Amino acid sequence: MSAPKPTALKLRRQSRALELRYADGSVHELPLEYLRVFSPSAEVWGHGQAEPNLIGGKREVGITAIEPVGQYAVRLRFTDGHDTGLFSWPVLHDLALNHDRYWSTYLERIAAMGMSRDSDIVKLAALPKTYRPAKP
Repeated sequence: MSAPKPTALKLRRQSRALELRYADGSVHELPLEYLRVFSPSAEVWGHGQAEPNLIGGKREVGITAIEPVGQYAVRLRFTDGHDTGLFSWPVLHDLALNHDRYWSTYLERIAAMGMSRDSDIVKLAALPKTYRPAKP
């Protein structure tokens, strides 16, 4: 069974969310930061990784354009210049259905690595001791 195609996509700039509407009446609002850090791109997912790379500093990211790609996906152009992930209908549906679980895991991972949603700079002092580089 394939994932449903949204009947409408609406960019909510003020609330920084992408609204997805489906034929069954369901509506999902996905935060733009969430879409950026879970982008289906090589930058985020590498090549065949089980977990995405951690991307910090995207709390204020926006979207400059939503471009259809055939009948199966959209390309989101983010304000930080990222535009390489194609958000297929199955990817968007998965992100919508699993938002709470994926987001809480992301927040746990980013905190454990001493990273911030407001900056892409990693503070070495905030890293767990097992991650700190040895002194020369």
